[in-house]
Amino acid sequence: MPEPSETAGAPGTADDVEIPEPTGADEAAEPETLFGVPVTRSRGQQVLHPGRDDLVDLVRTLRDDEGFRVCVDLTAVDYVAYGAPRHLPAGTTAERFEVVVGLLSHSRRERLRLRVQVPADDPTCPSLFDVHPGTEALEREVFDMYGITFTGHPDLTRILMPEDWDGHPLRKDNPVGAIPVQFKGVQNTR
Repeated sequence: MPEPSETAGAPGTADDVEIPEPTGADEAAEPETLFGVPVTRSRGQQVLHPGRDDLVDLVRTLRDDEGFRVCVDLTAVDYVAYGAPRHLPAGTTAERFEVVVGLLSHSRRERLRLRVQVPADDPTCPSLFDVHPGTEALEREVFDMYGITFTGHPDLTRILMPEDWDGHPLRKDNPVGAIPVQFKGVQNTR
C-alpha cells in the first residue's frame, strides 16, 4: 500500500482540490464546491455542506464512486445557545440543529465530514440506513437525545432513555433534572 505522502495530490483524490481556509473577507462570494455541494475546511479536513434533500444521494455517490465506504459516525449538535461564528459557506443558512456525518475512505486514506442544517420547526433528516446500515443505532441515538426524526428509518425508537421519557436530554433548552440521593446515617441539616 502506498504511503500517504505518495498519494497526496494525486489526480482523482480530494487532495488535488485546493480549498482555502475560511477568511470571512468575502461572505458574498460563490462558495467552493466538491461533489456538487459547498465545501469548507476545518482543522485540515474537508467539510461538505449538503442540504437535507441531497444527503442520501451524496452519501451513496461518495460510497459507490469515490470510495468513502465507511460511515464512522453520525451525530447532531444543538446550536440554540451557541454564540460563536459557525463558519458556514455563503448561501448556507445556519439552523438550530446540525446533523454531522463522518465518512472514511481506506483506499484514499482520507475522511470527509458532512454538516447538514436541520431547522427547529422541522427537525427531520433522511435516514442513511439504506446506504450504510450501521447508522441504525446512531440515528436512534440522535432521535433519542435531540428529537431529530430520520425519515425512512426502520425502527426509530428510543435507545438510551426509557420509552416513557419526556423530552430530549441533549437539547440545550431541556431542563436539567436531578435525582435525590440519600445516604445512610446523614442528618438533613437544612
